[in-house]
Amino acid sequence: MAKDWYRFQEDIKTLFFDLGCDAQTNMKMKGVRTSHDIDVLVRSKYLGQPIQWIIEAKHWNKKVSKLHVLALRTIVEDTGTDKGFIVSQKGFQSGAFEAAETSNIQLLTFEELIKLTKDIFHKDILKTYARRLNYIVNRYYSHDKIIRIKYGLRHDMYDYDVKFSVYYILMASARVIGMALENRYPIDLETYQDEKFGELTATNFYQSINWLNLNLIIAEERILEAEVSMQRNNEFAPKLFHMKLEVNPHMKIFESLARRPLMG
Repeated sequence: MAKDWYRFQEDIKTLFFDLGCDAQTNMKMKGVRTSHDIDVLVRSKYLGQPIQWIIEAKHWNKKVSKLHVLALRTIVEDTGTDKGFIVSQKGFQSGAFEAAETSNIQLLTFEELIKLTKDIFHKDILKTYARRLNYIVNRYYSHDKIIRIKYGLRHDMYDYDVKFSVYYILMASARVIGMALENRYPIDLETYQDEKFGELTATNFYQSINWLNLNLIIAEERILEAEVSMQRNNEFAPKLFHMKLEVNPHMKIFESLARRPLMG
């Protein structure tokens, strides 16, 4: 049977591996001054650029002291690592927390590590959906309103019974992304149109992502189909532009309607 400390390391490795990271245990890492033995080494590109984390797994029957925090700070500095974690089974002495203050070292139990990592990676994934939504919004608004209505991308303002509207899907997507970034579940997935795609409620991150995947694909498909028809009828004349999420006035309106910031 594997020793408890070994299993503890492997559980931490598996946590990051399941999130799509490159995670390895019992690594030798070369620093500027010397080499270091690393319990768990994590590499990823989830945060938009390469990151590297060092994790010390302390499956001890005592609390971690200040000295161990200072030792990890030295290793992190010597190796140029982005962040260091100490994951402790029994917790930490008060001096350990003081030593970790104003540093890139975090002290966590295994349960706290699970929550932290999921929050970090889930938010990063949701931000990519915000960027995707912004791209679709740019494409949608490149067509004049009268054209969007004519080719079924949105309803007329006097229509009370809306069969389908890309606009409603985009507005609902902004709401879902904003609430998911704040981890505010359950999320109402109502789009207020006759044609509905997917579930009507999301109670967790994965259900939110499934709904966003399905509905954003539907929106993109309908825009493409409309554009093909516009081209056939010699009415394809988009005013092409690409506004970034942070400055796109249409996204600001969606944010306002959703009452949630889409940048997290």
